Amino acid sequence: MTGTRTKTRPDRRTAILDAAEEQFARHGYDGVTLRAIAKHAGVDVALPNYYFGPKRDLFDAVLVRRAEIMNQLRLNQLDECLQQSDQAPTVEAIIRAYLRPLLIGDHVQEEGWKNYYALIAYVNNSPEWGGVLMTQFFDPLVDRFMDAFRLALPGMEDRDLYWAYHCLSGALTLTFAQTGRIDHLSGGLCRSSDLTDAYEHMVKFTTAGFESFRQKSCT
Repeated sequence: MTGTRTKTRPDRRTAILDAAEEQFARHGYDGVTLRAIAKHAGVDVALPNYYFGPKRDLFDAVLVRRAEIMNQLRLNQLDECLQQSDQAPTVEAIIRAYLRPLLIGDHVQEEGWKNYYALIAYVNNSPEWGGVLMTQFFDPLVDRFMDAFRLALPGMEDRDLYWAYHCLSGALTLTFAQTGRIDHLSGGLCRSSDLTDAYEHMVKFTTAGFESFRQKSCT
C-alpha cells in the first residue's frame, strides 16, 4: 500500500546472533541452550548449529561481531589523537579515544549494544572466560593503547602501566554491567545507565591515576 512502511525482519543469521547475544547476556554461557536461542530467534531449532556450529562457536561469533566494530572505532580515535600534533599525546586524550566510542553516541541506547556490554562485563569478570576470550578479541587493540601511554608517560614502569590499565578496564567493565549499584549508593544522584556522566568521571579519575605515575617516575 502506498505510504505504508513495513518493518524489515533481520535475516535468520542475524536473528540468531541477536537472540544469542541477549540470552548469553542474561543467563551466561552455561544457562543457555541452542534450542532456547533458536526459539528466541523464531527459527528452526537446527539453524543455530547449521550457521555457526556448536554453542561455543556461536558464543565466539556473538563476541567478535561487535568487537570488530568497537575496536575499529577506538583505533580510529587513537590514530586521530596521535596525529593531532608533533608532540606526545596527552594521557587524557588517549583515555578519551579508548572510552568515547564505547560510551558516547546513540548506539549506547540500542538494546543490542546494551546486551553486548552486559555480555562483555560477564566475560571480563569470569575466570573461565576472561583470560582467553578478552585476550583473543581485544589484546591487539590494548597493545596499541599501551604504546600510546608509553609515549605520553615516558619513564613509567610497565608494571605500573599495566596496573593502571587494569583499573581503567575494571571501571569500564562495571560501567558496562549497569548494575544499578551506584544508583542505590548515591540515593539517585548517579545513574548507572547514564553512560555520558560515567564517561566524564572515568576520564577525569583515570587520567589522574595514570598521571600519578608520571610524578613517581620524576622523583
